[in-house]
Amino acid sequence: MNNYAILYLGELQRLKKYNILSASLFVAALWIGVIYFSEIQDLTTIFPLVVFIDATSMAILLIGATMFFEREEGALKTLFISPINRSEYIWAKISAGISSNLLTLFIIYGYARFFRELDLSFLGLVGAVILISGFHSLVGFLLSFRSKTFTHLLMSMFVYFLALALPVVLDLLGLIESEIIKNLLYLLPTKAAQLLLIGTAGMGETWEIFFSAGYLLVLGGILYGFVVKNFSDFAARESGA
Repeated sequence: MNNYAILYLGELQRLKKYNILSASLFVAALWIGVIYFSEIQDLTTIFPLVVFIDATSMAILLIGATMFFEREEGALKTLFISPINRSEYIWAKISAGISSNLLTLFIIYGYARFFRELDLSFLGLVGAVILISGFHSLVGFLLSFRSKTFTHLLMSMFVYFLALALPVVLDLLGLIESEIIKNLLYLLPTKAAQLLLIGTAGMGETWEIFFSAGYLLVLGGILYGFVVKNFSDFAARESGA
């Protein structure tokens, strides 16, 4: 078994150890509760919004939470004596976060599919969640690097969503009328995430879906470069090296 596979399994164990997996299941249960008590029978148009909120916020939070628990345990010190490299560690964390997001998707999709009306491309949802979760996991790394406390991380998340996600949600709800603002939203990665998700419901233009996927991949590649570049400094600082 290669280093990546070992690290990935270790990350899954950490999600369980730190009760992060339990928290994800609790969030899934909350979404089911929202669906259950709502009077909306056809969830086709509202379901992408649910997935959007979950895949973006939980991806950042999962990375931040595991890294702060590792910081408290001094686990980062092992990076300097273990036969692993930065990329393997980063990809293992991203993969574990994506797995958690997919688990939540499977649970809420299964409930919505069997107990309400839902006409979405399931494979499209899976692909969209992988891209969105992977991208926002990288955002989680960058926010964690710059946050001294978990409270600071939560505040950084709040600012991120206030600046980048809230305008997209307002646009999705039809509360933004200015065409200039609507066009400027295409610059936001959160807009690309939203377009991918509503595309699974047959909404939006085909070019928007391909543009959004490509945009997240390119921007994600740039963020990955920043994460790798800054990770050694972060690990050395936290381990006292």
